[in-house]
Amino acid sequence: QVQLVESGGGLVQPGGSLRLSCAASGSIFSINTMAWYRQAPGKQRELVAAITSGGSTNYADLVKGRFTISRDNAKNTVYLQMNSLKPEDTAVYYCNADIVIVSGLRRTYWGQGTQVTVSS
Repeated sequence: QVQLVESGGGLVQPGGSLRLSCAASGSIFSINTMAWYRQAPGKQRELVAAITSGGSTNYADLVKGRFTISRDNAKNTVYLQMNSLKPEDTAVYYCNADIVIVSGLRRTYWGQGTQVTVSS
């Protein structure tokens, strides 16, 4: 059994910052790519940023230069530092991870989501 638990969402004013965390726990053998997605009301879920186990990153064009994804492999945790937040960043943010469990089975896991609201 594997769980992804997110934290760090909340209400912030435009131009402000938030840091999201997502910790994976359970019968984990290894974690490949970890990522953050978001879904705004009435819109499809979209990729925000991803990071491989080796530290290579990619970002959605809308967040390049404002968001930074990082990970701590020893803690099985991925972070998303969000700066210069805009109202259009308002969404539920989901953690995603490609995990191999101790039995050898590989699958993608999702967190429960954390709300980020950017508003004055």
